[in-house]
Amino acid sequence: MATKKDAMISSVLLLLVLLCGPWAGCRAHNITAILERYPEYSLYNSYLTRTKVCDEINAHETVTCLVLDDGAMSTLAAKRPLAAIKNALRLLALLDYFDPPKLHALPSGTTLTTTLLQTTGNEAGNLGFVNITNLRGGRVGFASTAPGSKFDSTYTKSIEQIPYNLSVLAVSAPVIFPGLLDTPTAASSNLTALLEKAGCKTFARLLTTSGVLKVFQDAMAKGLTLFAPNDEAFKATDAPDLNSLSSAELVTLLQYHALPSYTPKASLKSIGGQLPTMASSAAGKYDLSVVSRGDDVSLDTGVDTSRVASTVLDDTPVCILTVDNLLLPIELFGAAPSPAPTPSPSTSPVEAPTPTPEAKAPSPKSHKKHHSPPAPPMASPELAPSDAPAAAADKADVKSAVGAATPIGTLATVAVVLATLAMASLP
Repeated sequence: MATKKDAMISSVLLLLVLLCGPWAGCRAHNITAILERYPEYSLYNSYLTRTKVCDEINAHETVTCLVLDDGAMSTLAAKRPLAAIKNALRLLALLDYFDPPKLHALPSGTTLTTTLLQTTGNEAGNLGFVNITNLRGGRVGFASTAPGSKFDSTYTKSIEQIPYNLSVLAVSAPVIFPGLLDTPTAASSNLTALLEKAGCKTFARLLTTSGVLKVFQDAMAKGLTLFAPNDEAFKATDAPDLNSLSSAELVTLLQYHALPSYTPKASLKSIGGQLPTMASSAAGKYDLSVVSRGDDVSLDTGVDTSRVASTVLDDTPVCILTVDNLLLPIELFGAAPSPAPTPSPSTSPVEAPTPTPEAKAPSPKSHKKHHSPPAPPMASPELAPSDAPAAAADKADVKSAVGAATPIGTLATVAVVLATLAMASLP
């Protein structure tokens, strides 16, 4: 006969299954691993890896991938830079779950849905959205929200689904709008001009006068990620006096703001441990740590932290990102001071230690949150694709599937602790 303790143990096991089973949606997906089983999509899969769009897809809990076969992908990629292909692939990643039954049962026969492209904040209005509409003859079409867009892309078949988390669907053609493929490339861009336009004039000037600009330009062919502090970072009250650095130290500091690899923001989120910089070959480690919370990414130097604010250029293998604060390596500026110990009531007050002159407390600005671009307003009738149903844009259901993941591990831990305490109290 089962005891109360046996019943309690069974209940705990059932709770853990519900929390961490497939119903909880806590299993991570890997889009490239899934597509490896389908050779007809190998070219699309290879471009997901080369552009690192796969990292952006895998970072989202809910996503629908519209996949092109090798023929359609070859046409899209022909004589185009990776930066343009990357944007096209982002527009094919819908941030909502659409399986075949849902596609064929859209409310009012049409809906708008946001995509990875919209999350970049680089597209005007709602160009980062895709219009999905039920067409005649049971077909489902996909089109841009740009005026006059046609449904040249149609659903062809289902490839694979992880219910309510990942849906992989084949489509006949990419979704395109004017200007989508006209993305600036590293080869055609002036590095200092890009930095100055992004509000990083001081950083650009230091790169030029120190000679580090030539080092970065030589590295661009193999891979470069640049963290450019904005001009306000150099004016901050807690910013160090760079005039006190030797020429060699200034070069090291500037090289500390770059990685010898292509690592866009989405890829930074998945990095754990220390990250080597272009200064890491110098005496000392000169590594960075990445702190990721949701969509926010910060860099920790051991002295301070700085938020990764925006993307200036993303063209494989070059990525330029802006940061809010100077990145101060611990090897040059020492560790941040420890907080003063709190005196106990029974002892005399202890005077807080005075930070050494070179130590620098983390700037409060480094903890500001970076919010994703707000969802654009509902499309008006004049923005509806030309062959959409008459009231499509008026009744379009604009949805955003960007949401915080449920802390399943925390819930499971709490459940086990509570159950252990309960069982301990049983006779």
